[in-house]
Order: sequence, then structure tokens, then C-alpha cells
Amino acid sequence: MSFIDHLEALRWHIIRSAIAIVVFTTAAFLAKDFLFHDLILGPSRGDFWTYRAFCEFGRWIGADALCIGKPTFDLQNRQMSGQLTMHISSSFVVGLAMAFPYTFWEIWRFVKPGLYPHEQANSRGAVFFVSVLFILGLMFGYFIAAPLSINFLASYQLDASIENQIDLQSYISTLTTMSLSCAFVFELPMIVFFLAKAGLITPEIMRLYRKHAIVVILIVAAIITPPDISAQIIVTIPILLLYELSINIARVVARGRTASLNAQLAANDGVSQ
Repeated sequence: MSFIDHLEALRWHIIRSAIAIVVFTTAAFLAKDFLFHDLILGPSRGDFWTYRAFCEFGRWIGADALCIGKPTFDLQNRQMSGQLTMHISSSFVVGLAMAFPYTFWEIWRFVKPGLYPHEQANSRGAVFFVSVLFILGLMFGYFIAAPLSINFLASYQLDASIENQIDLQSYISTLTTMSLSCAFVFELPMIVFFLAKAGLITPEIMRLYRKHAIVVILIVAAIITPPDISAQIIVTIPILLLYELSINIARVVARGRTASLNAQLAANDGVSQ
């Protein structure tokens, strides 16, 4: 294919991805009651699933401190077009998240023909695992990281006379930032997989720099969570587990590369003899 043909193919992949995003965005916009009352405003109410689950777990282990109460704040809109603007922007963010698996599939369809057959074989299932990790990270961010952050920030007071009247835009920004940050952080195993396939990273390097990685993970957890040690620990633990999983993935890839090289050397020796 010529350069122009590649651009034409890329254009249609982008168009189909954009159509998918528009479709999901429109669906989210039309489902306003579910989008805001159940999905976006859910963590602002005391009956949210996460708060109830923590309370039940706390009662089960005899730790009442884990029972999280209703966040103490009132949401307000201070701009004439604020609610309409947030309706449109929130629908777009939800549509973008819902269309991510299809969008990645379109990008992969464009990239895949340019790979060698063995590269295509090595990356089989990439769309599935990227999508699954993205969804898991999004759910972790929405059900765990975001509610804990919102609850902590809403309950933090300098003085009892100061009321928390949170702007709607600030609340939604916190919710989406936490959820999407976790969604992309959970892609760490797939990033390591492709880097290991390219020979740019090895399990030995990851083990050697494990202490440095832990420091980086703690910094990342501190950035995407409020200054609450419990929330930071809850976010740090799965990222550390993902890092250890990535080491095992890199080890499996390295074994496969070694076996492939040994087979190739054996074949070359057989031909030379």
C-alpha cells in the first residue's frame, strides 16, 4: 500500500471509532436519569454499594471504623449553563469509556497488517486483554478509589462552622479522574507484555528495579488519591500486584523468546551439517 492508501485506511478506522463514540455518547445523553442519579451521583449518597460493602465487612471482622457514612456535602451549580454543559461533557466521557474496547480494536486492525506473522501470533488476544484490564481498572476506580476519595475530601473540615458546598464540576472531575486513571494504570501488564516481546524489558530488570518501582507506585497512588493513607494503601496494593504479575508475564515472554532462539539455532545447525 502507498502512503496515501495507508492514510485512507486510517481515516476509515478513525471514522468508525468516532461513530462508535458518538453512538455511546448519545445513548448516555438520552439516559440522563441513570447517568446522573445512579451512576455519577451514586458515590455522593450513603446507600452506595461501596459504603454498604465496607460497613458489612467491618461488622463481619468487628471493625466498625470501616463503616463509611454518607458524605457530608451539598452539590451546587453556579453557572447558568452549568448543568447542560456537564450533561454533555459527562455523556462524552462515558461514551468514550464505553467505546474504548471498540476503538482499540479499530486501531489494532490498522496496526496488525504491518506486523510480521510471528508478531501477529505473539500478540493474539491483545484486544481482549486490553479491554478486560481497562474495564477492571475502571470498575476499581469507580467502586473503590473514587468513593473513598470523595468521602475523605467531603468529610475533611478545617472548622465545624465551614460547610462543604461542592461545585458540580469539581465533583464530577474528581470522579472521572479517579476512575479513568485507574483504568489506564491497570494496563500495566499489557504494556510490559509488549515491551518484553520487543526485548526492551526483562524480568531481571524489573526485579532489579523493584524498589524504585514501589516508590513510583506510591507516588502515582498519592497523585490519584487524596491525602488519606487508607485510600492510598487501597490503591497501592492492586498496582503492586499488577507489577508482580507483570514480572511473571515478562518471565514467560523471556522463556518463549529463549525457546524460539534455541529452536532456530538448532535448525540452523541442522542445515549447516
